[in-house]
Amino acid sequence: MSELTCLELSVLLWVAHVLVVAGTAEFAMSFQYLVSSRDKPPAPKGLVYGRAQRALTNYVEGFTAFAALDLAFITLHWSAGIWPTVWIVARIVYLPLYVFGVIYVRSLVWGVSLLGIVMMLIRLTFS
Repeated sequence: MSELTCLELSVLLWVAHVLVVAGTAEFAMSFQYLVSSRDKPPAPKGLVYGRAQRALTNYVEGFTAFAALDLAFITLHWSAGIWPTVWIVARIVYLPLYVFGVIYVRSLVWGVSLLGIVMMLIRLTFS
């Protein structure tokens, strides 16, 4: 996949994360809270909402570095190789693993996504 395609997919994946959080919030919080200004958040019920929220937070942290690196490659018209694809595929796999509470494999997949970012940085630095 091209760097631009991976960037576009990464934004769509962010939307998917937000929709998963919103979908699980319906079961974790009262309707009154969800339509309010959310000044005082209640403790959510259930594990899935918390997992979805943490997965989104984790995604945003990694997305920032990915987007910066990917945009650098796009701007410079350089190839990042397979690493943007490695990152986006790993992050797509990561979301359901996190939401469904799959341990070990989830951490391994996160490590693969981190490797993708590190390799992009190395490639950008030494190109």
